[in-house]
Amino acid sequence: VQLQASGGGLVQAGGSLRLSCTASGIIFDIYRMGWYRQAPGNKREFVAVVYSTGTTNYADSVKGRFAISRDNAKNTVYLQMNSLKPEDTAVYHCKSEWRATMYWGQGTQVTVSS
Repeated sequence: VQLQASGGGLVQAGGSLRLSCTASGIIFDIYRMGWYRQAPGNKREFVAVVYSTGTTNYADSVKGRFAISRDNAKNTVYLQMNSLKPEDTAVYHCKSEWRATMYWGQGTQVTVSS
């Protein structure tokens, strides 16, 4: 099983980035897919999730700015991040879950400059 995240980078405050996470080795359609982030010195925190049904949920800190989506044909989950703030700076990890089974991706760095 592999979750390959990409799309991170350096962006100015107010800018946008789109993260992608492509999964292999799992039946992607049945998994809920999420994004989490971890800033230096902080615990990993939930950002957004999209269920197999397409239902989404977001952390309050990103509601209205971020949008999660999935393309089951490509085994890929996306995180569109708009109106980025310096406090969004972190390593972003994707996670797949089905019942008690979960897998993490390696993470992609997002840095937002003020």
